[in-house]
Amino acid sequence: MTVPNPDFPDVMTWIFDGSGKAVSLDADEFASWIPAGPEGQFAWQHLRLEASGTVPLLRAGGLDEFVIDALTADETRPRCTVHGDGVILNLRGVNLQEGQPPEDMISVRLWLTENKIIGVWRRPLDAVADMLAAIDRGQAPKSPGDFVARLALRLADRAEPAITDLNERVDDLEEALLEANAEISRSELAAIRRSSIVLRRYLVPQRDALTTLEIEDVPWLQPHDRSRLREASERIYRIGEDLAAVRERVQIIHDQLMDERAERMNSRMLVLSVVSAVFLPLGLVAGVLGINVAGIPGAESPHAFWVVCALLVALGGMLLGVARWLGMFR
Repeated sequence: MTVPNPDFPDVMTWIFDGSGKAVSLDADEFASWIPAGPEGQFAWQHLRLEASGTVPLLRAGGLDEFVIDALTADETRPRCTVHGDGVILNLRGVNLQEGQPPEDMISVRLWLTENKIIGVWRRPLDAVADMLAAIDRGQAPKSPGDFVARLALRLADRAEPAITDLNERVDDLEEALLEANAEISRSELAAIRRSSIVLRRYLVPQRDALTTLEIEDVPWLQPHDRSRLREASERIYRIGEDLAAVRERVQIIHDQLMDERAERMNSRMLVLSVVSAVFLPLGLVAGVLGINVAGIPGAESPHAFWVVCALLVALGGMLLGVARWLGMFR
């Protein structure tokens, strides 16, 4: 198996000896497998949801319908539910596949017991590939609790670059905002804000799920495992804070754009107001003098036109002076 390759087989089955080593196991032998070696042995089977043999393998493993429905649901949100002697744990990871948006998060569904882990996946997840790479290096998880803690930390590791990318995009927009006549795409702002909202919508419940698992009275969770689960939940909490900060920064940029747009519009309206204030009286005077009735002063004088033009220029200058005195020009 080439581990980082995201094209996982439909079924992967491993036995861990509790010391960091693992060996593969035939899928049909998983249901009847029981720890027979050194203390701390456990097994992991990872199944593709759409594979035809997935549900039969789940039933062969002795899972009841409640657990099977939870593992095969069409849509899942991060959660942790204690059921009998096991735990249903749904987690989400960012989508790092080429050409895919990170906020299109990928689910991993787990059924955890003292010596068995059953996982179901719909799309390949890089955090699981990281786990497989660690197995190939001889650094396999040493207990089911260690498995969950490592997976949760890997999910956080994989999420952080996506958050960094969002922050860098916001940084670029903030720098562009400082430039004169900067053109900032409102669609880019909307895309960043949407990404931060969707990511946070899944990561916040994920922190709650890990915190729930940490405090549950599960006998096979060791203090060290609980400590690492706490660390994973705190990292996800910090990621959630970063996403909230990204959303707030985007909102500030949007508000500044709207303020600048309103200021430009107000400036243009001010110019129109000044023009109207100046030319409306001039138009009134010209209209009165232009009516075609007898008795217009100066109608017979050859110099009356130039006198009227001079008076209009003087009136216009006076109106401009009044507008400047009133502060209409800045």
